[in-house]
Amino acid sequence: MTASILTPTSAASRWRQYMALTKPRVVQLIVFCAVIGMLLAEPGWPSLRLAVPATVGIWLVASAAAAFNCLVEQAIDSKMARTAWRPTAKGELSSAQALLFSAVLCSLGSALLYWAVNPLTMWLTFATFVGYAVIYTVVLKPMTPQNIVIGGASGAMPPVLGWAAMRNDVGPEAAVMCLIIFLWTPPHFWALALYRVEDYRRSGLPMLPVTHGSDFTRLNVLLYTLVLFAATLLPFIIGMSGWLYLAAAVVLGGMFIAYGWLLWRDYSDALARKTFRFSLWHLSLLFAALLIDHYLMPWL
Repeated sequence: MTASILTPTSAASRWRQYMALTKPRVVQLIVFCAVIGMLLAEPGWPSLRLAVPATVGIWLVASAAAAFNCLVEQAIDSKMARTAWRPTAKGELSSAQALLFSAVLCSLGSALLYWAVNPLTMWLTFATFVGYAVIYTVVLKPMTPQNIVIGGASGAMPPVLGWAAMRNDVGPEAAVMCLIIFLWTPPHFWALALYRVEDYRRSGLPMLPVTHGSDFTRLNVLLYTLVLFAATLLPFIIGMSGWLYLAAAVVLGGMFIAYGWLLWRDYSDALARKTFRFSLWHLSLLFAALLIDHYLMPWL
């Protein structure tokens, strides 16, 4: 009788541990950007026959990459307050369990994308998995303070994956969306690294605030917000969007630059946290504005 009472609780706990490996909040943003790419690839509503399996497949492979990241970085995660709770860092899940879980998710997602969507999307998604889970996590992150810049290429791929799922090609519009996320990633992540610098110092990772100091990192955050602002104007310049998106891009970009300027001139951990949180809103609202503009533009 005791076993029958404990088993459901144990199973639910184990399920939560596996779900934690997938970094749901991070993957949620990845899938959101991929869906935006799907919606923007078509003048009307995209085919659900392609959109549904593409969304599920991208979610599965992204979750697999997150789980593999937790596996590789379990020793590092255990030293950082931000990540010490992860099941691999706490020893709640073994390396073999995490590896098998990641392999199963990646295999299922890849098979779904190949057979239900198209081979191009599968290979692009798998390349993104390799870029993040292997090239970034295993090679770049422990070797160079520019890890987040170079590794950002894989994190910028979701709109390209969504676009490829619908059109079976990669157009300039998809490349522009990829560029925006690529340039958004460094100021977003460095804002986090600034107020978590002691965590990264203990972990031994060569993050920019650790290797080059706070002043240099804050200057780079500001410079990247300026370059990002220019990139966010490209959808309007190439005719991908209209005035509604342009207005949103100018307002959101101006706010991000203001945060970068304040961070550079008068640093505080509280301001770095606000900058990090705003960066999440910046990308989400920017792509939401691009989507709304896409459907409203024919009527304006």
